[in-house]
Amino acid sequence: MKSLHLLCNAHLDPVWQWEWEEGAAAAVSTFRAAAEFCEEYGGFVFNHNEAHLYLWIEEYEPELFVRIQGLVKQGKWHIMGGWYLQPDCNMPSGESFVRQMLSGRMYFEEQFGARPTTAINFDSFGHSKGLVQIMQQAGYDSYVFMRPDSFPELPGQDFIWEGFNGSKLAAHKVKDGYNTLLGKSVEKIKQHMEQLGDQPVGLVLWGVGNHGGGPSREDLGHIAELMKADTGFDIRHSTPEAYFKELLAKVELPNFDGDLNPRFVGCYTSMIRIKQKHRKLESELFMTEKMLSAAVLNRLLAYPHKEMHEALRDLMTAQFHDILPGTSVQPAEEASIRTLDHGLEIVARMKARAFFALAKGQPKAQLKEYPILVFNPHPFPIETTVECEFMLEDQNWNEEFSLPVVYRGGQQVPSQPEKELSNLNLDWRKRTVFKAVLEPMTMNRFDCRLEMIPERPAVALLPEGGNWIFRSERLDVIINGSTGLIDSYRVDGVSYLKPSACKPIVVTDNEDPWRMDVNRFDSVEGEFELMNPRSGTTFSGVKQGELASVRVVEDGPVRTVIEALLSYGDSVICQTYKLPKQGTEVEIHVRVYWNEKDKMLKWSVPTLLEEAAYVGQTAYGISELKRNGDEVVAQRWVAAQEQSANDHTASAVTLINDSVYGSDYQAGEIRLSLLRGAGYCAHPIGERPILPQDRFLPRMDQGEREFSFWLNAGAAENRFAVIETEALVHHEKPYALSFFPSGEGTQPQCPFQLEASSVQLTAFKRAENGDGYILRLFESSGKGETAKLYFPENNLHKEIKLNGFEIVTLRYRKETGEVVQESLMEGY
Repeated sequence: MKSLHLLCNAHLDPVWQWEWEEGAAAAVSTFRAAAEFCEEYGGFVFNHNEAHLYLWIEEYEPELFVRIQGLVKQGKWHIMGGWYLQPDCNMPSGESFVRQMLSGRMYFEEQFGARPTTAINFDSFGHSKGLVQIMQQAGYDSYVFMRPDSFPELPGQDFIWEGFNGSKLAAHKVKDGYNTLLGKSVEKIKQHMEQLGDQPVGLVLWGVGNHGGGPSREDLGHIAELMKADTGFDIRHSTPEAYFKELLAKVELPNFDGDLNPRFVGCYTSMIRIKQKHRKLESELFMTEKMLSAAVLNRLLAYPHKEMHEALRDLMTAQFHDILPGTSVQPAEEASIRTLDHGLEIVARMKARAFFALAKGQPKAQLKEYPILVFNPHPFPIETTVECEFMLEDQNWNEEFSLPVVYRGGQQVPSQPEKELSNLNLDWRKRTVFKAVLEPMTMNRFDCRLEMIPERPAVALLPEGGNWIFRSERLDVIINGSTGLIDSYRVDGVSYLKPSACKPIVVTDNEDPWRMDVNRFDSVEGEFELMNPRSGTTFSGVKQGELASVRVVEDGPVRTVIEALLSYGDSVICQTYKLPKQGTEVEIHVRVYWNEKDKMLKWSVPTLLEEAAYVGQTAYGISELKRNGDEVVAQRWVAAQEQSANDHTASAVTLINDSVYGSDYQAGEIRLSLLRGAGYCAHPIGERPILPQDRFLPRMDQGEREFSFWLNAGAAENRFAVIETEALVHHEKPYALSFFPSGEGTQPQCPFQLEASSVQLTAFKRAENGDGYILRLFESSGKGETAKLYFPENNLHKEIKLNGFEIVTLRYRKETGEVVQESLMEGY
């Protein structure tokens, strides 16, 4: 007989068309009804995942929670999936996915003694290939998903999904949805029986509704009758694990190597504020863990595990697949931003606690010196540009200017003053920018001394032929004075960009935040153009004189800063270029005042590498992205990589971003997706208007938004050797603060150092059970490397060989000097 496994579940979105309180109410009532049916119907099994929902039950109806614990022990209620919740499966970092699984694993083992081996993400909008290795290392052997709804590239509904580093697991693509209408479950089951063909094993998902629901008395009665009928099928209430166990015993599955994308490409850009705060909390959380761990290992404080776990829950909640993709109602957007801000506030306080602890032992400042302390959270030295503000000991009411000059160990370092954040027109507060090489995972000391000069240093760079031409030892950049865009970008004498680079363009869009009907945004409606001086001056709020719409605003030994004012329709952009006197990386800051509806803002960087491949960072890996103009998703960086038989001669243009995920690429042009003007929670239904046409309705992302990008280019071999480190350092930025230390105590020691060009430290935190500290390493080039670790206090050297894109987790016990390899789930 053929087997048909029935998987009863209740699709419960914590937020979507509703706010979280209604989601909690739906969870409580659904779980209560499901528990009654489990107790009443012999043989019936209810399946549900997501620790987030069980935590609601535990808090709001503890008696029901105890009943569910009993049903789990009896095998009538199955803990499915085992993650914290069903997140978006493209935009969270690899380490975020680890925490989703680890938090869920710990919770379900502690509360239910359950450890699922099949991961579940029914409703997430596409899935990164990077998930495979993470799930496999977390103890999963199988995966159930549904989207993309149509995906002809798959070799079958069941297949072996291949990830990075040779990882594999079995996967099942859900057919015809994860739920059923009331009383219609048998119709769906019969349809699957007819379509099963020669396959000996089938899986059917059923459960009423898309906002709770689950099993119904009517459906259970109909299913019981079908089970008794002579159908030639062994029909049973089941679990995902039981399905895969039988399937793999009877069927040899084909392989698939790739991402499960795209689906709902508007979600890579909708509700950019959530995406930006999510990225920031992700980076700040993991960086603060490193700082805290360094402080604790130096016996400077106790690890604030409770507070950090609370911030982690805020991050994981915001990764839900109707929050991070931007498809919920507006009140849910505001609540999610509050949640992310709550996590950011916790982390900010913990970071300050770690910083002041790590400042112990710094000598007192000398007379007329202003100390700047910079903590490098990375276990390797980095060269970076530091920005820091401080107050003068007294106000300077004279016409002269107090020039801050930065020293390290008595040696002057390149520095310059720049406009401080305060707008008090008085020589009192200072912002200094300086180049620094920071020692690994330790506090770096710099000192500012003041030199009195007649006036603020004048700008040295002047226009040539109407354009701004910037030259340094390795970098040449031309910014067009008529367009405000980059016309030339040359590194070591080689040109990489076409004229009019970094151009904001406006693309046709619609009201649907998912954008369910297309896989690309390719119809250009217009572009931002340079504002005329009068309009630009008015927009800038300047009343004395008229400003050029392209102007140098900062200039010194460290960098030249040029800003340009651009406009389109009802929207304005202030685009700022930070051109370094050393190195080749150009930072571009884009401040947008966006007031367009049914349009998308893209940012165009046309490269000269017209036949290049397009690649981008994904969860613990690098994905090859489409280069036909389709919308794609990546994380902290994308790159156009020239195809060449000789790796030593190939070139690459790389773009690191601080908060965007969507982009497209065609014929050498990279177009990053910045903003949309879609409606809230609206999508096409037949021929009906997407939004009601009888009233004003708010649109998402209207108003002021900010973005930062870091442009670089060179030999592909060199670019890809450092791009992951550059992206990591831009996101987990060394923390600088002007602080006068007491001079007491002993300076803390660097806990460990890492020597490797392509191996990143993605996590350094206290182990969940308190037994030592967890170090997570990731080989980021795909080529493999041996990482060298040195722990000074134990005088311990450790070499770890990593294959291409391999994740390795270590446990460090300082007291015994042990460094041992650990499971991704820390033994849970």
